Amino acid sequence: MPAADQNIKLFRYQIIPRVLVFALRSDAVLLIKLLPRNGVATGWTGCYNGPGGHIERGEDVFSAARRELWEETGLKAEPALCGTVIVDTGPSVGIGLFIFRADNLSGDLLASAEGIPEWIPFHALTDALLVEDVSIFLERIRNMKPGDPPFSARSFYDADDRLTVVFGS
Repeated sequence: MPAADQNIKLFRYQIIPRVLVFALRSDAVLLIKLLPRNGVATGWTGCYNGPGGHIERGEDVFSAARRELWEETGLKAEPALCGTVIVDTGPSVGIGLFIFRADNLSGDLLASAEGIPEWIPFHALTDALLVEDVSIFLERIRNMKPGDPPFSARSFYDADDRLTVVFGS
């Protein structure tokens, strides 16, 4: 269907597409310790998150996941889609998050402007300073069995400013 027939209206809720990649080994997950952006600390500076970022114009979600993994860690893999999440950030624009798992990595682990990649043992995750939703999505991915369909979820902050993630059925 051509763009003119897509019925795009600026007043409708829109999403910004992003990817998040969890590279896994049997005993650990590869996370990025986030650095200040352009020399400016954010609320997430010093926290751990999976490699990821925005999907560029003309890029599909798998290409974006491969690119972000390589740019932020120096590693290559063929990612597998594990889930999609609508991150509700307000009345007009949200985030469409495509979450991947990456196994069988190749390359040399390198830091980037985004942060410092580190293998965090699963048993140490409770002591690590994680971006708020990382443990929720990581637990879901680790419990997935081969052949399970990707999950879907909605993420938002409730009236008490607590993160809520609701998984679809």
